[in-house]
Amino acid sequence: MVPDHIAAGGTPMPLPKSLVEGYRRFLRDRHAPDRGRYRQLAELGQAPSAMVIACCDARVDVSAIFDAEAGELFVLRNVANLVPPYEPEGMYHGTSAAIEFAVLALKVPHIIVLGHSHCGGVAAYREKIRDKVPAQGFIARWLTLLDDLKVVESETFTHGDEVAFELAAIRSSLGQLRSFPFVRKREEAGLLSLHGLHFDLGSGALIGLEEPTGSFTALSEA
Repeated sequence: MVPDHIAAGGTPMPLPKSLVEGYRRFLRDRHAPDRGRYRQLAELGQAPSAMVIACCDARVDVSAIFDAEAGELFVLRNVANLVPPYEPEGMYHGTSAAIEFAVLALKVPHIIVLGHSHCGGVAAYREKIRDKVPAQGFIARWLTLLDDLKVVESETFTHGDEVAFELAAIRSSLGQLRSFPFVRKREEAGLLSLHGLHFDLGSGALIGLEEPTGSFTALSEA
């Protein structure tokens, strides 16, 4: 059976027409009117106001959620917006490398962990689906970061079991961020603030973690 992305005869399929047309609209409607800003970004480099650690779910459009312009956000995306612990043993750590660059090179003043509703990664862990994939699989290994997840019981009543796990995953990632010495140092110096947010796909509601109380409240009320 020939894979969907390979045409008959083994020739790769062309880039989807919708993406090509989208690129043309981008050039016409966004890049051309704001060409000066893009040139400035190219020549002077980036100075984002925040790093966002988000899920790679296609339904979560980070820039759209915050109505952010080009260069405003340094976005890292992975399965379930997870942060691994600080492990400087020299292996391949894409997430950790991005955090290091954002904090030490870009010196971002904010890091946002952005979770979302109907997260497939968190659901896979919650429903133990990870046990059905090979033990050495990348996803199975990655989701072990959620082991010992601490779910707030009251949130299961307020938001439901699914969202309660997603909120717990956000808290876990914030805790892991603080295992990085350079993150902790800048936070203690008042140079960096960490934030936990959860986006509801259906309603568009955004709730944020209030550190003093440990509870999530609507962003408009925070």
